[in-house]
Amino acid sequence: MSYLALKTLHVVSSSILFGTGIGTAFFMWMVNRSGDRRAMAVVTRHVIKADLYFTTPSVVVQPLSGLGLMWMAGAEWRFAPPNWLGLSVLLFALAGACWLPVLWLQWRMHRLAALDPDDPEIPGLYWRYERAWVLLGIPAFTSLVVVFWLMVAKPF
Repeated sequence: MSYLALKTLHVVSSSILFGTGIGTAFFMWMVNRSGDRRAMAVVTRHVIKADLYFTTPSVVVQPLSGLGLMWMAGAEWRFAPPNWLGLSVLLFALAGACWLPVLWLQWRMHRLAALDPDDPEIPGLYWRYERAWVLLGIPAFTSLVVVFWLMVAKPF
């Protein structure tokens, strides 16, 4: 594979990762604000599918294509901060550490919302899971925004 093809794959993959993350977070947040249990069951199911179909492959492609680009460019393999690559790896790992429990929370939220769709009362556990989902999503999203910037700017 040529450097340009690998770089294109890396950029497209990072865009899918970022775009899917912000898109699913938006729809999950909005449906939760609606309080419509049936809609919550449907949206959480689709968010889980989006993570499976789009986010997971991007999470795999990102480090592999990034390492391939570094190798092809003959770049120095210095991962330790304060260089941009080391910081990117740390932030990507932080985002991943937040994302894995988010997957479990989304699955549990879906199960709770879909449990009895005719009952308009949403279990309190759902809202506790949602709080944790938001608290984990903030550092994950922020980390990926910084990684995206570091990937483009390579400031140090």
